[in-house]
Amino acid sequence: MINRRSLLLGTAVLASSVLLRRAFADESPVPIVFVHGDSDQAAIWQTTFWRFESNGYPRDRLFAINFTNPQARDDDSVAQPNRSSTEDELRELSQFIGSVRQRTGADKIALVDNSRGGNSVRSYIASGGAPYVSHAVLCGTPNHGVFAWDALLGSEYNGRGPFLTKLNSSGPTETTPGVPFLTLRSDGYDLYAQPDAAYLGRPGTPTNVTSEGPALNGATNLVLGRVDHRETAFSPRAFAEIYRFIVGAAPSRIAILPESAVVLDGRVTGVAGVTPTNLPVEGAKVDVFAVDADTGGRKGAALLSKTTGADGGWGPLNVDSASALEFVVTVQGAPVTHIYRSPFPRSFGLLDLRPSAPLAADDADAGAVIMMNRPRGYFGLPRDVIFLDGSQPTDIPPGVPAVWHTKLKLPSAESRPIIAEFNLERIVAHPWPAKENHIAIAELTY
Repeated sequence: MINRRSLLLGTAVLASSVLLRRAFADESPVPIVFVHGDSDQAAIWQTTFWRFESNGYPRDRLFAINFTNPQARDDDSVAQPNRSSTEDELRELSQFIGSVRQRTGADKIALVDNSRGGNSVRSYIASGGAPYVSHAVLCGTPNHGVFAWDALLGSEYNGRGPFLTKLNSSGPTETTPGVPFLTLRSDGYDLYAQPDAAYLGRPGTPTNVTSEGPALNGATNLVLGRVDHRETAFSPRAFAEIYRFIVGAAPSRIAILPESAVVLDGRVTGVAGVTPTNLPVEGAKVDVFAVDADTGGRKGAALLSKTTGADGGWGPLNVDSASALEFVVTVQGAPVTHIYRSPFPRSFGLLDLRPSAPLAADDADAGAVIMMNRPRGYFGLPRDVIFLDGSQPTDIPPGVPAVWHTKLKLPSAESRPIIAEFNLERIVAHPWPAKENHIAIAELTY
């Protein structure tokens, strides 16, 4: 039966979709390539895609790269298993941009990045890519390093090292001529733009970097306020500036418009020890359940059950935009990972799933382990409202937001709802037995 609320929602979605189609009906906007940071994946741009789409930007003009090995080497010149060099990322980004230009027929693309992704973007532009780039947006990129020391010169994050020294002294400005640059930074809340090295494990040691480190001579440099490192790219405030810079006008909306029918897809990727990779995992089992948003209990049989092939693909999954979901990822050598998510308002085809790293040694005595993770930002106290199972977590330090996950250990895997709340987002998970190598994760969208 169709009730009044469903009818109104459907009418609103239909009317909005007509308006959005008209927004760019007479032109083909520049394709945008989104570039993730250290240890991350393309899926991190999920809400950014949704906000662009909600303003009428065509879905087929939005792209995001998955670097094979997204974690940087300790020394850029020394090979490390499952880590990448700046040359590795430059090669992969160049190939990806070439494929996007060929697919779309566009002469130029816009580049938007977060953190380490900006190193790769700047390197691409400076290495001959400038003629193919219409705009470059660097969000929280450590353009002058996370530190600037005479030691550890091999790190790509050392402002005195050869990589950043070359990028920052390539001409009369620190940007490549011919490409408009925008930098977005925090006003002192970025973990990786701090004058003291306390967050690098060296309290009292000057980093020789300040909150102005992400700014570049020759760019438009904006301060977003007290956003954290990831929020320089993924927050609503960041989206407004990214959109304005690329489109040339303010977005018509910040809120994400829901679709009545949602299609989700992606791959299962792996963790080598504790090092994340974006390589597809073959033979992974994925089960997806609709769950009650108030209790976390499963609502019937699995919506999807699939074992991945060589490409790691786990979907597609057709679902409505009102259903909370539980993704169960079973990969040999990793814990059985139960990922609880709040409803997906829109479709997304880059929803890659990573199983959890092995349970920590200090979890050996736990009956159940529940994580609350925030991939698109950090937890800040007292800035944010954070509750896990009715209490404010004790493993989140106050001050500059420095952690993006918090952990709850229970003495037994009792069957009851575990409520995870972060500001206005609420996810209900269930405990699973740690002694049987299960872990539950409440993964925040916002």
